[in-house]
Amino acid sequence: MISDFENQDSSIFAILGPTNTGKTFLAFDRLISYKSGIFGFPLRLLARENYDKAVLKKGINEVALITGEEKILPKDAKYFFCTVESMPMHISVECIAIDEVQLASDYERGHIFTDRILNFRGTMETIFLGSLTIESVLKKIFPKIKIDKRDRFSKLSFIQKQNISKLKPRTAIIAFNINKIYEIAEKVRTYKGGTAVVLGSLSPRTRNAQVSLYENKDVDYLVATDAIGMGLNLNIDHVSFSSFRKFDGRYNRNLLPAEIGQIAGRAGRYRNDGTFGYTKDAEDLDPVTIQSIEDHNFHKVERIYWRNSNLDFSSVKSLLNSLKQFPVKNYLIHKKNAQDEISFRVLSEDIEIKKYLSNRSNINLLWDICRVPDFQKIMNDTYIDLLKNIFLSLMKNNLTLPEDWINERVSRLEDYSGGIDELSIKISNIRTWTYISNQSNWLVQKEYWQDKTRKIEDNLSDHLHESLTNRFVDISASYFVNHNKKGIEPKI
Repeated sequence: MISDFENQDSSIFAILGPTNTGKTFLAFDRLISYKSGIFGFPLRLLARENYDKAVLKKGINEVALITGEEKILPKDAKYFFCTVESMPMHISVECIAIDEVQLASDYERGHIFTDRILNFRGTMETIFLGSLTIESVLKKIFPKIKIDKRDRFSKLSFIQKQNISKLKPRTAIIAFNINKIYEIAEKVRTYKGGTAVVLGSLSPRTRNAQVSLYENKDVDYLVATDAIGMGLNLNIDHVSFSSFRKFDGRYNRNLLPAEIGQIAGRAGRYRNDGTFGYTKDAEDLDPVTIQSIEDHNFHKVERIYWRNSNLDFSSVKSLLNSLKQFPVKNYLIHKKNAQDEISFRVLSEDIEIKKYLSNRSNINLLWDICRVPDFQKIMNDTYIDLLKNIFLSLMKNNLTLPEDWINERVSRLEDYSGGIDELSIKISNIRTWTYISNQSNWLVQKEYWQDKTRKIEDNLSDHLHESLTNRFVDISASYFVNHNKKGIEPKI
């Protein structure tokens, strides 16, 4: 851990700028030019995408993938592509890169990004990628940091609001509510023949399949949440917002101009200019906000979230006290009540669990279990009960989960019937078991369960993709549109 992080040498390097500046491309090339490296990404999808690129460059035996739900770890691996949460802190490498570091200011995940920024170093170079909004904070932390500010390759311009029926091809329409997503997708199907759908809750496999529909020009429209704002490189000419309000996990609020800019910036790739606007249903944007988006000029991040990572597991009380520790710098905000902490507080008071929490290893185990993600985002008693059952099962079975116990829960998801909502829920559930199967100390037959849960997730994802396509793509209309584009007379 870095204790005096202000006294770092000039091996820390930041590449900052708006979307479409080639930041990730440059950092990727720098990282693989070293003898070893670790690259942390905000999304599992991006970690996988860059892992695949690295395999082509370096070969499958030198490249590893580490996410909560997937681990590919060749014994001779020198390059590791990970989600930020899964970056292996115990491995020493020459270069470390962390993408989208401005997420250190995010209420939910910010403390994790801050921890990696403060405490994770390459022996030769450390690279931070992100928005210009994070510049002042990085300079406060690292006075000697080198910063490469990059301009966008293409121009981003505002155009007036339009009806959905008037939107031009290669448009992404943004909404922040799943019912609104489906409503808009139905309209696009009626007016335009069909659309791909991208939601943050989709599995990477389903999302990739939907993106392929759009990228292969089987459809000319994309209806999406702000999931496309984080690193998905698509051939979008125009981004149209149906709303500028979202529920952020705590309350409904207006999007910040920087958030609008992050999403709008997906329009225009490389040298192709892009446009953004909004539909008739959306409230108006004021001229100042429009100008700031066109100029990529946003309010600076002044403070980032922080939580003590030097945790004391000697007792429940000492662990909770270490989580209460406050930061010593005024640009750090103490992160309170993260989901893992809330779950731990609840479960450590449970009468069935409390009797086991008399030693460091069991307290540490409960903490690890409380970090199992809630993929359904329901945060209710069902999730807490699952964590409780995992802990008690481990305690009563020599720290391993019984085969019949996990089989009962996984096999019920090996059912590929149901509509879009039901399949989506099943995917969220199987992702929990995929995550658990990658906790190598909890299962005797870990490889078997990793393979089984991955196959179930893939099959559910394929069925969900098929259901989304059947609902939101008029195959006959799409057939005629595509043939007309190619100058082919369709057969009737």
